[in-house]
Amino acid sequence: MLLDFEQPIAALEGKLREMQQLALDSQVDVSEAVAALETKIKTLKKETYANLTRWQRVQLSRHPERPYTLDYIEGMTSKFVELHGDRTVADDKAMVGGFAELDGRTVMFIGQQKGRNTKQRQFRNFGMPNPEGYRKALRLMKLAEKFNKPIVTLIDTPGAFPGLEAEERGQGEAIARNLKEMFLLKVPVICVVIGEGASGGALGIGIGDRVLMLENTWYSVISPESCSSILWRSWDYKEQAAEALKLTAKDMMDARLVDSIVKEPLGGAHTAPQKIIDTLKKTLLKTLDELEALPAEERISQRIDKFAAMGVVLE
Repeated sequence: MLLDFEQPIAALEGKLREMQQLALDSQVDVSEAVAALETKIKTLKKETYANLTRWQRVQLSRHPERPYTLDYIEGMTSKFVELHGDRTVADDKAMVGGFAELDGRTVMFIGQQKGRNTKQRQFRNFGMPNPEGYRKALRLMKLAEKFNKPIVTLIDTPGAFPGLEAEERGQGEAIARNLKEMFLLKVPVICVVIGEGASGGALGIGIGDRVLMLENTWYSVISPESCSSILWRSWDYKEQAAEALKLTAKDMMDARLVDSIVKEPLGGAHTAPQKIIDTLKKTLLKTLDELEALPAEERISQRIDKFAAMGVVLE
């Protein structure tokens, strides 16, 4: 799948393939031309991805070939045991979690899971959890706390499910309870935005000692399309809405709402999935070492202070 701004790069790559095929078919030496074109492609890629608009980063965050939560868990851990159900209503397939070994260390992984085809998307409810999903997540966090195991949450959702049934079962209460309980967890908590981080749906598993964002992800109270539909009564102004929302990883760092950015491969996480999985694994291991060196009471105090300071303006 090619995004609009990637078309010039794709055109040059097509010419490169034609040139390489010509060299094979006719035995003509075109090595200099190939080298020049490869350099041009590399330069264009660097310029393109270094100057992406906020809307273009939103598009990259939604790329259907980006690694999802289970891809990260399977790619960086071993012995993953998925745990199911909230012990009250149901097992929400949009929220997954369980214990796994991360380089010999047992960690509780929790995250939203999307689907890659129509059947999977329906099964996973497009990555939009119901209240039972957030209650399952909290149950797993409490289980990790009981056994003194760190928690890693992987955030990738267009929002909590907004259906009538979800509201009837207490969507707002379930998310609010998670916020309260996550502040007080005695074990290290790391939250990573790996794709879309929309509204309370993301925040419901987003309270941690460290909050990280991959380079081409977004985190905001509302999606650009929904913002556009409210302000302009149309989705046609989503690009302007994205600029106004300031929702990229860099924006979040500038506003001191997240702690660090995990750099993606050139072109986005989908271009080299295992590379970004390995990069995130190294980052998680380093961060866990830092957090586990702190007493639980100090971690909790720092966690509360960090979020309490957000949005505070001193004049």
